[in-house]
Amino acid sequence: MSKSNKIENRGGVIIIVIVGMLAAMEVIKNNWEEEIAKASYKHVSYSNWYNAKSIKLIMKENQRDYLESLLASGVVADGNSEDLIQRLEKTNMAILKYEEEKVEILEGSANIPKSSWSQDLDGEMGKIVGLKKWEEISTSYANLVAKINISLLFLQISIVFGVVGLIISDNLKLQQLFTNLMIGTGFVGIAIGLYAYSLLV
Repeated sequence: MSKSNKIENRGGVIIIVIVGMLAAMEVIKNNWEEEIAKASYKHVSYSNWYNAKSIKLIMKENQRDYLESLLASGVVADGNSEDLIQRLEKTNMAILKYEEEKVEILEGSANIPKSSWSQDLDGEMGKIVGLKKWEEISTSYANLVAKINISLLFLQISIVFGVVGLIISDNLKLQQLFTNLMIGTGFVGIAIGLYAYSLLV
């Protein structure tokens, strides 16, 4: 077997391996993109949830201010002031609850003391992931996908080099050069892909 044929055979095997790696990377990338979509949806959902709590909090704060102004003005009869004070106390308790719920929705149950848990999720306490966490997850997966895209690019370039190396069988030096380029770029692509995967594990 001539040296050119040996290079072609070796190049063909390497191309098959690289194509296999390319397919595996595509599957991983698709899975990560699904995670990005999920995290983005959750982030939007938690943002809306947080904003809804903020609106309720503002309404209660306005109600508190109104009740306090009534008490301070002295326009309420003494017989009704006790009822007004009770309403003010309930309003202050509601304000405190909304503030605690906002913190938990923003930070997540795992990042606040258990005694501060105030918001349930499907009837269970301590299950709030947190707006910040969903944003972090989304950003993390987006960075991983970016690295995988670079990995895929190198693998695709590697395949091109390999195919060119197979075509120019009449020029041994060029064939060897493109085969080496295929191996080099393929190795870089695989290394970047493995590095990206290691960040998740």
